[in-house]
Amino acid sequence: MAARAFVLGHPVGHSRSPMLHGYWLRTMGVRGSYELADVRPEGLADFFAKMKSRGFVGGNVTVPHKVAVMPFMSRLDEEARAIGAVNTIWFEDGALVGGNTDTIGFLANLDELAPGWEGPAVVIGAGGAARAVIHGLRQRRALVHIVNRTRAHADALAERFGGVTAHAWDELPELMRGAGILVNTSSLGMQGKPRLEIDLAPLPRRAVVHDIVYVPLETDLIRDAKARGHRTVDGLGMLLHQAVAGFAHWFGVVPQVTPELRALLEADISA
Repeated sequence: MAARAFVLGHPVGHSRSPMLHGYWLRTMGVRGSYELADVRPEGLADFFAKMKSRGFVGGNVTVPHKVAVMPFMSRLDEEARAIGAVNTIWFEDGALVGGNTDTIGFLANLDELAPGWEGPAVVIGAGGAARAVIHGLRQRRALVHIVNRTRAHADALAERFGGVTAHAWDELPELMRGAGILVNTSSLGMQGKPRLEIDLAPLPRRAVVHDIVYVPLETDLIRDAKARGHRTVDGLGMLLHQAVAGFAHWFGVVPQVTPELRALLEADISA
């Protein structure tokens, strides 16, 4: 029987993961499928009870389930424990393992598009994506400042991660003056969401500007940063690179992130 994998979320119809994994399955000649699994929060227990009998070997987890799926795992890998969320699931010796590859994806994308980047880092947002980004920045020994409109959420992340300080929104301009990298982890600027209203004037020209949003590919933040001469990093590469480890777990081969694959997703997003 061909292996089946999924992306689990609600709603999940917007996900580009089936296109991404479908490309690898097709070009590498691997027998298998990658499917959408739109499951409401109250349906998670039933989904995991039937997952193996339905032929699923694992999958990805997206919003709003990255934390909610954790009790259904037999164990968590080191990254999932550190971040406090799961984005990739697979079986290992019969046990269901919850992992997190978002940090791997974030760093691989950043290293590829902005080689030589360095801190201090200013991170906007304090949700699940911020956890993976902060974890990656701290792996590289960068000092991290978190800015969030709800200060309590930033405080909670600062308590979780060492080398991290929390700040109120009105402190952002002063923090940017000393930043080496600015990262937006919030949904602001995403298609259908309000734009991220910030003035980049205090940011040094040497600083890298990274928006993890990838729909649209060029957010207002990225456009404004390019106009000021900053190196910029969009969010599509994070999606591509985080997917590699999951595909290897489910289908037994390690895929490559290629310019052709990126072009395929860019064309779909821009259509």
